[in-house]
Amino acid sequence: MNKGKISASMMCASLDKIFYYLTEFKENKIEFLHIDIMDGEFVPNLALGTDFVKSLRRITDIPFDYHFLVKNALEKMKWYDIKENDQVAFHYESNDNVLDCLKYLDSIKAKKFIAINPETDFMLLNPYLDLIDGILVMMVNPGFAGKKMVPTTMKKVENLNKYLKEKNKNNIEIEVDGNITLENAAKLYKLGASIFVSGSSFLFSNTNESIEKLIKEQRKVIGYEDI
Repeated sequence: MNKGKISASMMCASLDKIFYYLTEFKENKIEFLHIDIMDGEFVPNLALGTDFVKSLRRITDIPFDYHFLVKNALEKMKWYDIKENDQVAFHYESNDNVLDCLKYLDSIKAKKFIAINPETDFMLLNPYLDLIDGILVMMVNPGFAGKKMVPTTMKKVENLNKYLKEKNKNNIEIEVDGNITLENAAKLYKLGASIFVSGSSFLFSNTNESIEKLIKEQRKVIGYEDI
């Protein structure tokens, strides 16, 4: 199995520690910064605005892993300075412009992910499997950090992984987001997940342990057995 990748959820990062986090992430070669964009319509919350994301871009060169939890994703993606090879997920739900979203991301050479909520059947993405780089599976009902995992989502990831193998789509990555504790990351890695959004359930869990130690702990359960 390939080694898993960590995407640090920046909506969970305290602003007073932002430079500490970014320094540690850079030194420990974290793969992505997870950038949740919420419009107060698709989910009952607001996060991370254009000015904040621009400022973040100025102080780090770690690739961004955008997650648009919004209505009218095609318009709102254009508000952000998405760079070539950034990873971008938009939701399947409440979206009549899935193909147009994918075409737009192609035009700016971003990696294309479609996100699905816990209750959404991944089979609905079958028409797009030749067009995407990954599927982001929400393990919780989205909107706020700190929610508990929806129990059925663990099996959903397992079934999705099997389905992609049957369709010879091993190139499509499975990203998991929501209540990614150390224990859940270990289970999900074995079930086929390859990108792990780490937020308030682990990386920003108000612990006294250093970020370096936490990253090493997480890497051990997602394929880095030699750390």
